[in-house]
Amino acid sequence: MKNKLLKALGVIIVIIIVTIGIFYITNDEKMPIGNKGSEADTLANKMLNALNYEAYKSTRFIEWSFRGKHFYKWDKQQNIVEVSWDKNKVILHTKSPEKSKIFIDGKLTNDLAILKKATDYFNNDSFWLIAPYKVFEDGIERKIIQHKNKDALMITYTTGGSTPGDSYLWILDDTGKPTAFKMWVSIIPTGGMQGSWSDWITTKSGAILPTKHKLPIGILDMGEVKGYN
Repeated sequence: MKNKLLKALGVIIVIIIVTIGIFYITNDEKMPIGNKGSEADTLANKMLNALNYEAYKSTRFIEWSFRGKHFYKWDKQQNIVEVSWDKNKVILHTKSPEKSKIFIDGKLTNDLAILKKATDYFNNDSFWLIAPYKVFEDGIERKIIQHKNKDALMITYTTGGSTPGDSYLWILDDTGKPTAFKMWVSIIPTGGMQGSWSDWITTKSGAILPTKHKLPIGILDMGEVKGYN
């Protein structure tokens, strides 16, 4: 009886491995080759105009969460963000990390591993909230490509952040507003996975921000998104 159970378990494991392998092979998409230059920059500016970039720039405070696990209160003007999860809270100075304060169970500590985790969480989770607004920052390469006979914007992070080298294709509507994206990133072995860039809201400050993203692996819920001054 025990041997039969082990054999059945082995068959199930093999089936799972083969299924995953087939999924990766059939869904893996090579990253398209685009062109840098003024056309890509023009398309990037069109996207920023569609998202009311001026309102975003003047927004001082942004609040959101990520999958109900990480919670953020960001003072953009002061470059300070409160990052909290589980029993941890970090007052993160994004431009001067050495000024950051780290708390565990409400007690001040110097646990640099918690500081590193807060920084990585913020880099990742803020990306899913404000990435389109950052297209002209240093270390970002812009290319224009054709996607289904329409112009799309390929963004590659050449430096900075937690995962430099990652690339994202913004798929835009006729006004320039992102509706979906494809990604080629280090943490996902198959390239070209697509998700939605939708469920937008206009915050009190006028900044236009997403509240969730739909992916084949699930939904990235950004919680109650707020932007105000």
